[in-house]
Amino acid sequence: MVENFSQLLEESLVDFKYKEGQIIKGTVLSIVNDTVVVDVGLKAEGRIPIKEFHSPGEEHGVRVGDKYDVYLEKLENKEGEALLSRERARKEESWSNLEKQQNQKEQVMGVITGRVKGGFAVDINGAVAFLPGSQVDLKPIKDISPLLNKPQPMIILKMDKLRGNIVVSRRVLLEESRKADRSKLLSDINEGDRLKGTVKNITDYGVFVDLGGMDGLIHVTDLSWERVNHPSEMFNVGDNIEVVVTKYDKENNRISLGLKQLTDDPWKNVEGLYKVGNKIKSKISSIADYGAFIELEKGVEGLIHTSEMSWVNKNINPNTILKVGEEVEVIILEIDNSKRRISLGLKQCTENPWKDFDSKNKEGDIIEGEIKNITDFGIFVGLTSELDGLIHASDIAWDDSGEKEIKKYNIDQKIKFKILDIDVEKERVSLGIKQLTKGSGKTDKLINKTMTCIVQKINDDRIFVTIDDNTKGFVKKTNLAKLKTEQNTSRFAVGEKIDAKVIKKISKDDSYELSVKDLEIQEEKEALKEYGSSSSGASIGDIIGAALEEGKKKTPKSKDEKK
Repeated sequence: MVENFSQLLEESLVDFKYKEGQIIKGTVLSIVNDTVVVDVGLKAEGRIPIKEFHSPGEEHGVRVGDKYDVYLEKLENKEGEALLSRERARKEESWSNLEKQQNQKEQVMGVITGRVKGGFAVDINGAVAFLPGSQVDLKPIKDISPLLNKPQPMIILKMDKLRGNIVVSRRVLLEESRKADRSKLLSDINEGDRLKGTVKNITDYGVFVDLGGMDGLIHVTDLSWERVNHPSEMFNVGDNIEVVVTKYDKENNRISLGLKQLTDDPWKNVEGLYKVGNKIKSKISSIADYGAFIELEKGVEGLIHTSEMSWVNKNINPNTILKVGEEVEVIILEIDNSKRRISLGLKQCTENPWKDFDSKNKEGDIIEGEIKNITDFGIFVGLTSELDGLIHASDIAWDDSGEKEIKKYNIDQKIKFKILDIDVEKERVSLGIKQLTKGSGKTDKLINKTMTCIVQKINDDRIFVTIDDNTKGFVKKTNLAKLKTEQNTSRFAVGEKIDAKVIKKISKDDSYELSVKDLEIQEEKEALKEYGSSSSGASIGDIIGAALEEGKKKTPKSKDEKK
């Protein structure tokens, strides 16, 4: 009886030496299925799920006889066993270690176990931490699966044991690593260096490449010697590529990269392979609003501008006459190697209808044609099946205004007119109706004559002049000079004398419209006829200069000059 009491007392004292909520040592007695049986020196053993002995993604490594710290939750549950927890013990141990690591700003190893609101749950040796979504990587990542259940180095940003909160960051360590890589990269980099990198971002204007610590840009023009419509045609984000450093801006830490520079420049042989005037056949590579591109060879393209597609249609839509992949014959008009441009002509491979018209007609000829179009400034009539000529409003009638006379005509109406000028180079034919008659009255004396005028008044759009004491006139801004840059009324002053050609009479006020531009054109033509042709090699400037010098010799000197 006494012996039994002593035994019971001893057993009860054993239980009293442990308190619930303590961390105590336990010895593994056995492993049954997914449960570890642990002896902690109490009347009964405890059972702990084996998953509490390891972190996610790791093997448990538990063996019989191993000793572990366990948390005593209850001395005895309803089955009479001790209620133990290895996970609680690990958490307590982890908290203590993590506090030390946080104070010393040391890295910790954490395992991302799953997604939670605003981020991810992380297991750090039993302690559950929160990894915000913004702290996972240097940039937002869509697929987290490659990082799940794998130990990742992290740093503790914040700890609150009372609330059980731990906030960690993976990004901070990545930034530090990137900073170190960047410093090394910048210290070693030189223009011309070949580097390996990863495509980080693709934009309309180029590709950003991660060089390992710093990003560099390959501008779209440096991707290929060939035309690139969009960088996405060549790369995907994540592609590993080799590039060459084309420029390094040390002051702003900017790196410009090139891809095409890794291969030979096809333009270095262009001048030897192609000559102005050569006819070539090749396929249309692409079409734009302003023209069509032809690939002469890989990386070398030429442009057929819309103005060089047709002799008669200046506003042609390239898509109406050409197709991508179509083979066409063109002539080389210009090669600009410095600007990497080759101008091509399509119309030049066909007969020029303007030259043909010029060979069969001359100035002064009277012909008949059908009105094709009527505008505010004149009438367009058909000369041939292809060509139209213009009767300017000022060349419709001698006395009445052109604007009024235009209203007397209709489209498809057949009319007679005189050829005033054929300009093959500018691809235009000037026509006149009033020139079919001699005119009447005072008009006969002044129209088409060159007069010396005195400037009386200056407006923004015209200057007012007097031809003689009783005759008034004006010169529109557009008729002040042949060159547009000189069509400015501010060039003139009141009282200044100017020479101009009379082009029209204004009946309502008995005044005249004059043109300096028409006079310049007339003098230029006369100079060409008398002193030579620009086709002979002399420039128009040379010819006109010669005419002026000759004019000086012939002009008698004034009394002041003789003195």
